[in-house]
Amino acid sequence: MELRIGEGEVRRARARVQGAGRRRELRALAARAQGADRHLRQAVGAWGEARAPAAPRGNRDGGHVPPDESAARHGGGFHAAVRRCHVTHRLKIGISACFMHADPTRALFTGKTLQYVEQSIAHWVMSTGALAVMIPSPTGATQRGDVTLDHYAQWLDGLVLHGGADVSPLSYGEQPLQEKWAGDKIRDEYEIDLVAAFERQGKPVFGVCRGLQLINVAYGGTLYQDIETQLPHALRHRDATVYDNNFHGVEIAPGSRLAALYPEGRRVKVNSIHHQAIKDLAAGFAVEAVSHEDGIIEAIRRTDAARPYLAAVQWHPEFHRADSDTIDDAALLQDFLSAAAAVRQDPTP
Repeated sequence: MELRIGEGEVRRARARVQGAGRRRELRALAARAQGADRHLRQAVGAWGEARAPAAPRGNRDGGHVPPDESAARHGGGFHAAVRRCHVTHRLKIGISACFMHADPTRALFTGKTLQYVEQSIAHWVMSTGALAVMIPSPTGATQRGDVTLDHYAQWLDGLVLHGGADVSPLSYGEQPLQEKWAGDKIRDEYEIDLVAAFERQGKPVFGVCRGLQLINVAYGGTLYQDIETQLPHALRHRDATVYDNNFHGVEIAPGSRLAALYPEGRRVKVNSIHHQAIKDLAAGFAVEAVSHEDGIIEAIRRTDAARPYLAAVQWHPEFHRADSDTIDDAALLQDFLSAAAAVRQDPTP
């Protein structure tokens, strides 16, 4: 493991280890970095060791939960351990980039392509101590160097696909019903390649809103291009005037992993900010939640537990507020991060 240490850190280490020489201090720091897997085993693998008292479901210090047990029943030190860790021990979670494509008429960054993430999703990932890393697309008109998405997948511990532009109908073999629903084919191709790279490395992937739709398309599913047009009797799933204050109920599938994470109620309230939705579910996935009013798919998960973790929700857990009665986001994030920690502990795909 390569370890880069600044002069300030060396000085601090020298003060902590009185009488030790510089070479001994650097060896000690390197040994700490190489011991990251030991800390993760304590946080994830050792169920019966140093277990804290059970905490309520919203507690972000709760431990990883086995697939057959509920998040509400377990406490533990996983996220607290992550926060206490040296930076080299913290989970590194990649976030896919949104694109603002080059526009010669734009006054700011005229003619330049911007890649960015929405602040809430980065802060959501960081809320338990993980490091959030935007993964820029390495391709495009200004491409330089030999960096690939596989390099990021090798380095990072997991991937979050977040919201943004529509998925292009071209990505699932259809033509846009209207030009305004043409979507972003460039971003689709980037994210499909990104999912494939993390799949090759055996790393977990979690999708949010567009991320759910992209995962479904990447594995062979299709989408409704516009819910109001193609399902005129459906609930209004996007209201631009209230945006993330648009809510509805969802039914969680009994016996699902999502039901284990939220055992206190089969029906929960979520925010809703999408006008596309899953039409044909990709093979190898199970529906974990549907909209109560119209049956639109709201959560999916890979069915083969022997393959890498792959799950997604149609709502935005990162927009949950502590004073809201919407479904708490903590258990979803904990489930994903625990999968990432488990892969770091045992990196065999």
